[in-house]
Amino acid sequence: MGQTTWVYIFLGIYIIYAFYWGLKGYFTEKTSSGYAIAGRSIPFIAFLMAATAASFSGWTFIGHPGLIWRDGLAYAFASFYVLTIPITGTFFAKRNWLMGKRYGFVTPGDMFAYYYNSEFARWLTVFTAFLYSMFYSAVQLMASAALFHYVAGVPVAFGAIFMAFIVWFYVCAGGLRASTWVGVIQFILLVGGIILLGFFVVTSDAIGGWAAFGQKMAAWPDDLKFRMLKVPRVINFGLAGAEGETAWTAVMVLTYMFALMGIQSSPAFTLWNFGIKSPKPLAWQQAFMSTFVVGFALFYFTAFQGMGARVLEMAGYTMSDGTVLKFAKDSDVVPILMTQFLPPVVLGLVFMGAIAAIHSTAAPYIGTGGTILLRDVYWRYIRKQEAGHSEQIWVNRLLATVVTVAALWVGLTSKAALVILGALATAFGFVMYVFLMGVHWGFRFPSIGATLGVLAGMVAVFLTYYVWKYPLSMHCAFWGTFSGLVVAYLCRGLGIKDNEETMKRQNEVRAFLDSIDAPTESGQKWRNAMKILVPVWYFFAIGPACILGNNAFSFAGFPPLWSWQIFWWILGIIMMWALCFKAEMATTSAAQMERAETDTMIVVKEA
Repeated sequence: MGQTTWVYIFLGIYIIYAFYWGLKGYFTEKTSSGYAIAGRSIPFIAFLMAATAASFSGWTFIGHPGLIWRDGLAYAFASFYVLTIPITGTFFAKRNWLMGKRYGFVTPGDMFAYYYNSEFARWLTVFTAFLYSMFYSAVQLMASAALFHYVAGVPVAFGAIFMAFIVWFYVCAGGLRASTWVGVIQFILLVGGIILLGFFVVTSDAIGGWAAFGQKMAAWPDDLKFRMLKVPRVINFGLAGAEGETAWTAVMVLTYMFALMGIQSSPAFTLWNFGIKSPKPLAWQQAFMSTFVVGFALFYFTAFQGMGARVLEMAGYTMSDGTVLKFAKDSDVVPILMTQFLPPVVLGLVFMGAIAAIHSTAAPYIGTGGTILLRDVYWRYIRKQEAGHSEQIWVNRLLATVVTVAALWVGLTSKAALVILGALATAFGFVMYVFLMGVHWGFRFPSIGATLGVLAGMVAVFLTYYVWKYPLSMHCAFWGTFSGLVVAYLCRGLGIKDNEETMKRQNEVRAFLDSIDAPTESGQKWRNAMKILVPVWYFFAIGPACILGNNAFSFAGFPPLWSWQIFWWILGIIMMWALCFKAEMATTSAAQMERAETDTMIVVKEA
C-alpha cells in the first residue's frame, strides 16, 4: 500500500475514536456543568495526559524543528518551555481548583470578578479568552491543513474545513469530558510521532547515525557554526535582530519563555483546573509528563529533526524525485522529512501525531471559549442567570461553533493577521498573571489597579509586537506583564483603596487559601530555598548566563550549547520535582482534600 493509504487508514481510526467520545458526551451530559467542566470529575490519568497534550500544540510538532533548522541551537532553547509552561501551573493550578471547589466558580471570569468585585475584570477575561481561542485555534487549523496538503495532496481550504469539522464535532457534541478523553490518545500520538520522526532522520542512510551526525556538524564552515551552534549575544539594542543574525539573543530566549508561561495562565487552563476531580494529577503533570516526557522528545528528537535538516541540506541530499534538498521556509522542514524518510506505516502514525498535536490544542480552546462566552455573557447578562441546563448546553455549542468558524475564517482569509495575532495569544495569557498573582498570592494592589494593569498590559503587548517589535530584543509578553504590574502598583502608590465589600471578599479569600494551603514546616523550608534556586536556574538555563553555553563542556558528541541545554534540562527536572512535591506547591494532603470537600461557600450558580 502507498504512503497516503496509511495516512487515511490512521486518520479514519482517529476520527472513529474522537467521534465516539463526542457522541457519548452528547447522550450522557445533561447538566451545564457536566458539559462545560465535566461535572468537576475529570479523572487522574485523563487530565495528566490531555493537559500535557494541550500545552504543546502543532507548533511544537511542526514549527519547532523548522525554526531549529532556520536559527540553530539559539532557538532550541525554546525546548525549555517543557518547564516554563508547567511552572505556571505550579504557581496557580492547585489554588484554582481550591477556589473553584469552595466558591463554585465555573469560569475564570467568575473568580476574578468576585475577588476584585469588578465586572470589568470579567469582561477583560472574556476578551482575552475570545482572542486567545480564536487566533490560537486558527494557527492550529491552518497548520493541519498545510500538513494534510503536503502529505496527501488535499487542497488547503478543504483540508482546513475538514480538520476543523473533526475537532468541532467532538468538542461541541461531547463537551469538556469528550475533549479530555480524546486528548489522552492525542498525547500518545504527539510524543510518539516526534520521537519516531527524529529517530528515522538521524539513523537514515543519508546521515548515518549519531557519530556521523556529529562529524558532519563539526565539518561546517565557521560562519555556519556560529549561526547554528551559538547564542549571538545577551541583548540587542536595536529592533529584534541585526541584519543576517538570528534574533534569539539571551534575553529574547528568556522573555519568549515568559510568553509560553502564558499558556497555563490563560483563561482556558484556569477553567480546566476547575473541572478536574481532584488536584492529585497536577504535580505529576507538571514535574513528570511535561518536564520529563515531553522534554525528552524535544531536547533530543526535535533537535535531531531541525539540525538533521540542516546537515542534509549542507550535504546536498538528493530527494526521491531526483532534486537536491532545499527548504524554502521553516514550515517545510517536517513535512519534507516525513515524506522522504518514513516508511508508509510510520508516515501514517507520524502524520496522526501531528494532527493530534494540532487538535489537542485547538479542542480545549474552542470548547472553553464557547463556555466562557456562554457563562459570562449569555447566561449572566442576556438571560440574567435564569437559563436551564438544556438551553445552556445548546447555546454553549452554538458559541463554540462561532469560535470555530471565526478561527477558520481568520486562518483562510487573513494570513498577516494570523501571524500577528497568533503570536500575541500566549503573551495575552501571560498578562493574566496580574490577576492571578493578586487572587492566589495576595499581591497588594487595588481592584482598579489590577483591572487597569491587565488592560495596560494588553495594550503594551500589542504595541511592542506590532508597532515597536520587541524593544531591546525582549518579547512583548515581558513588556505586557511588566507594564501591567507598573500600572497596578502605581494605583496603589497613588493611594487608591478598595471599598469595604471588596476588602472583605479579599480578606476572606486570603484567610481561606492561607489556612487550607499552608505548607508544612518542611514544605516552607523548601519554598524558601526555591525562591533563590528558581531565579538562579532561570538566569543560567535560559537567561543572560545561557551565553556561557557557547563554550561550555561537551559530552557524548553533542556540541557545547546543546550539551548546556541538556544539562540544565536535567537540573530543571529536579527543580520541578522539588517545587511540586517537596515545596508542596502542587500536592495536597488528605486533610486538605477532606476540608475542600466540606468547606464550601458557593457564590456562583451553576444553572
